[in-house]
Amino acid sequence: MQQSRLDRILALLCSVLDAYSAVLFLPETTEEGGTPAAHVPAASFSLGNSLDAEAKVIAGRGLVGWVLRHQEPLLVSNFDRRSNQLGYYTGDEEQYIKAFMGCALPGGGVLCVDSKRQYSFSEKDQKLLYLFASLAAELRDENESCESLRTTARYYAALRAVYDLRRKHTRWNDFLRHFLDLMAVMTGWTYAALCTRDAYGENYTVEGESDPLLLRGANMPTFPMSLGVVGWVFRNNAPILGFDPDGLPETPLIGRTQDVPRFQSVMAVPLIFQRKTRGVLCLADGIPKNPGDAGRDFVLMAAEHLALFLENLYIKCRLRDLHHQVPVQTELSPGGEPIA
Repeated sequence: MQQSRLDRILALLCSVLDAYSAVLFLPETTEEGGTPAAHVPAASFSLGNSLDAEAKVIAGRGLVGWVLRHQEPLLVSNFDRRSNQLGYYTGDEEQYIKAFMGCALPGGGVLCVDSKRQYSFSEKDQKLLYLFASLAAELRDENESCESLRTTARYYAALRAVYDLRRKHTRWNDFLRHFLDLMAVMTGWTYAALCTRDAYGENYTVEGESDPLLLRGANMPTFPMSLGVVGWVFRNNAPILGFDPDGLPETPLIGRTQDVPRFQSVMAVPLIFQRKTRGVLCLADGIPKNPGDAGRDFVLMAAEHLALFLENLYIKCRLRDLHHQVPVQTELSPGGEPIA
């Protein structure tokens, strides 16, 4: 099982639901295939440092145990420690938890999230938790590469997360960082980036990356439109959804630089508005990967959502510029003096 990927998915879940912690419990490994008596943390994410990595949950004991026994989702909006317990925190951290949600995984396991705010989860959030639980169940059972993970349920959960990001993160930089990270995690590809064109359409800039290959602090590298797969997409206003079992040609994804490897799988989708390609959403991997029809559809729909965000920013900037260009009209008296 891809442990680091599960941890990142739980981090995304916390970001989408604005939760404090998320914990995935799976059956404890037993010798000779015996029936496990307890569930233990298989992946987790928390804004604090008090999760108990050695926690064990028994069916029927505590809120997590209730979900295990009844195999039903549970939403507690106002957590009362006197009558309930979580059992996966160390020290006294649990006393600050005010809300909890839990969902059973198909085939065994429980996915939990909590919050330090009362009434912070809704029935809509419960449905989203179920989608992430379904994804965690797929990853739990997966023994092959990323290609077999591309299912309709997973991409549906990913799209829901994409749409919720815009509500959770109104600042462009925050939104873009979470968006690219989510794209890389949900597709299973190693690299995601956004490139945007300059005002004259002569160059493009790497504005964001899921993993820092080119961005160094405030420096955003710029390349001519004539270079790379990204330049081709800008010039032709058409996507490249490249996959070949033998790998792609030696055309670099972005410009000519030694800092970016020669990717063998590339998806580069134009973000078009105002009749021009204003940006290119890139996904890439160092080995040949077939995204499948569901994977391509997901990337295209996510790119459409990103283009809408960019267009809104573009319109706001244009309105601001026009406002600054309007001259201030000063009414004058017949004698030429300004009227107070």
